[in-house]
Amino acid sequence: MTESAHDLSTLYLGIDTGGTYTDAVLWSEAAGIVAKAKSLTTRHDLAQGIAGAVDAVLHEADVDPTAIKLVSMSTTLATNALVEGQGGRVGLVMIGFSGDDLHRNGLSQALGSDPVIFCPGGHDVHGNASELVLDALEAALPSLTDAVSGMAVAAYFAVRNPEHEIAVRDLIRERTGLPVTCSHELSSKLGGPRRALTTLLNARLISMIDRLVAATEGFLEKRGVHAPLMVVRGDGALVTAEFARSRPIETILSGPAASLVGARHMTGLDDAVVSDIGGTTTDIAVLDAGRLRLDPDGATVGGYRTMVEAVAMRTFGLGGDSEVSLHERSLTSSIVLGPRRLVPLALAAVKHGEIISSNLERQLLSPTTSRLDGRFAMRTGVPERLAAGLTRSEAKLYADISDIPAPLDRLLISTSQVATLNRLVARGLVHIAGFTPSDAAHALGLQKNWDAAPARLGAELFARRRDGQGRFIAENADAFSRMVLAAVTRRTAEAVLETVFAEDGLDGSVSVENPLVQRAVDRQDGMARLAIALDRPVIGLGASAWLHYAALPPLVGNECAIAEHADVANALGAVVGQVRMSAQARVSQPEIGLFRLNVGERLDDFETEEEAMEAAEIHIRTLAGTLARAAGTDHARIEITRDIKVATIEGERSFVEAIVVATATGRPRVAS
Repeated sequence: MTESAHDLSTLYLGIDTGGTYTDAVLWSEAAGIVAKAKSLTTRHDLAQGIAGAVDAVLHEADVDPTAIKLVSMSTTLATNALVEGQGGRVGLVMIGFSGDDLHRNGLSQALGSDPVIFCPGGHDVHGNASELVLDALEAALPSLTDAVSGMAVAAYFAVRNPEHEIAVRDLIRERTGLPVTCSHELSSKLGGPRRALTTLLNARLISMIDRLVAATEGFLEKRGVHAPLMVVRGDGALVTAEFARSRPIETILSGPAASLVGARHMTGLDDAVVSDIGGTTTDIAVLDAGRLRLDPDGATVGGYRTMVEAVAMRTFGLGGDSEVSLHERSLTSSIVLGPRRLVPLALAAVKHGEIISSNLERQLLSPTTSRLDGRFAMRTGVPERLAAGLTRSEAKLYADISDIPAPLDRLLISTSQVATLNRLVARGLVHIAGFTPSDAAHALGLQKNWDAAPARLGAELFARRRDGQGRFIAENADAFSRMVLAAVTRRTAEAVLETVFAEDGLDGSVSVENPLVQRAVDRQDGMARLAIALDRPVIGLGASAWLHYAALPPLVGNECAIAEHADVANALGAVVGQVRMSAQARVSQPEIGLFRLNVGERLDDFETEEEAMEAAEIHIRTLAGTLARAAGTDHARIEITRDIKVATIEGERSFVEAIVVATATGRPRVAS
């Protein structure tokens, strides 16, 4: 790095805290990427991983930290939490809904064993209220205070009138001090159960994002970086860290959105399929004419369709740290990858080498094999308060697990404890260490980040297992490791094709499973030879893209471009975005001659359409500007669009409804 390269007017620090690695880049408009670095993500104390990456990048660039004028961060932590079913225990308050509504849109599945309280109340489509009765909530609050980490509140037609959600929010905060998320704060769209689902997931993520922001702010303060901290949302826009703290659900697909921005910036390709493989997930999206397409129906992550406006992205539980297991059918066995993330054996051995290796060697000497072989449990290191609400069996098993990896074949004494352990993992309290694609790469000498010896032992444990015909799964550790890496590439091809089939209006998963498609991907010989090809190249992103995507072109019928800085695309994309906030107003006519304006938490009535529309534009412009300033920009451009619906009755125009949307866009404020 030359001295002149350091004489840059404005430096930007980009950070991406992923499930496995934390990346950092130092970037300037004049010189591009000045320096980049990686450090392991430390989930028990995120500040350690952030410190490692940022310290390394500052050292490489040899710059004064005070020269940094803006810090921007993208993260896959929220996405990974939903894919893996993790998050804090929360309570859900449903106002005006019935128990049947829990079984819509996956709400009951997402709720699991967390408490739910039903209260009479809510509003009709025009915002007229039913009586709000809070007896059930008031009776439940004393027991919930120490049993949950937050509360979610959803009321019937709250997007038409949020007064009942506001009343319940204020009551919960006054009585418990718990963080509360209201559905009207997250979405203005109709669909109560799905809005409740989005609110529930938001409440679950608050503690996780709060830890991330606190860790980052604390580290920056210690290093003398006095610059605004921004976070990338799922639509690629930037918001302040404080804004993200209260609405963490909007950071789902934050990392993937940032990677799309970074991919286009690095390759210059306007039309491509972008596939970003991380430790836990593979995120795939389509660049079309240089634009990121937003999903109009809301982001789908972990099987849940939310109301979060995000980049149209498909997320698959496939990564370098995906769990490797066997699908043991009657006669043959096949490799299954993910969706759960494990701590790779090679990584766990960096700190606990003797314990990991000695137990793997013990299991290899056993004359019998077990599905628990090569698996260890250890605590994640989260605060004890996040372990609130454990059942007796969960608490007992949790007490037997420490920071030291415990082999599962000795930890678990009954089959029922496997399900108990899985619940602790889902709560984010326990990590499982086991064999992963990263271990396969280490066993073959293709990666050298961690300790290869335990990775090879783990491969040997798998290789000696037998299928239904009594044959070994693989000839040796190398053969099994190659099988795992080939499975990653093959599954990536299927994920890419599933994405493009869906973009073409087909059922992606069903189309990929079609025997003809499978035959085309495999290039099988036969009288009828089939081929399949994408109309655009693939951009491969992620630190392991070079490893897993090298053999991808023949499977998808097009080239795969891997950019020079593909390993830090997320962190780069985090520093080149803009703040963008939207607000929506609705004008309706509940009765002839009455025009009702609903914007934010306001509900106003007017005598004429013109008065209502004028007020809507004034209020929506003000609201969008206020949101943009809160999100981190002082110089927003505001654009307003109107969608007015009318009917013609007996030749006369009749107003039905109008939606007014204001969008404020601007560059984030930087330190002076």
